[in-house]
Amino acid sequence: MILGFSKRKSFEQAVRAFSPDLYRFAWWLCRDKFVAEDLVQETFVRAWKAWDDIKDSNATKSWLITIVRREHARLYERKQFDYVDVELEDLQIAADHEPMEVFEMENLLGSLPLTLREPLVLQALGGFSCAEIATMLETTEGAIMTRLTRARQALRSTLTAQPGTASRRAES
Repeated sequence: MILGFSKRKSFEQAVRAFSPDLYRFAWWLCRDKFVAEDLVQETFVRAWKAWDDIKDSNATKSWLITIVRREHARLYERKQFDYVDVELEDLQIAADHEPMEVFEMENLLGSLPLTLREPLVLQALGGFSCAEIATMLETTEGAIMTRLTRARQALRSTLTAQPGTASRRAES
């Protein structure tokens, strides 16, 4: 009975500690509040079932992020796309930036290919190391470092080529 209590307690601590990061990543993947909440909930359901299999408690967050990615991929395997028109002003964005700057940055990130964008977001928003990202994306650490470098170079060249606020931000 004590073993079950310990498992439940460690799981509850993980839920409290990692829910906000998992939600942010899920929202970034799907851009829908309700779908992101469902993804996080399904992630924790799957995590609970395999909680005893965790060998390295330091890798819990990256393991949970991997589950979120896989759950998101499963969405596309089993249902049709739902299209919703959302005004830019209605999007909930965590940072307190000017709407135009946020819009510009989202467009810049959106212009990157997924292979470059995903590691960059995982590092910038998730705070993951290259090794953790490599594990999540099932590739090598060297490949992740290359993708991160190429993503930054692409953003930098786009920012310096654009007149106006984006180029001023790049200089600061």
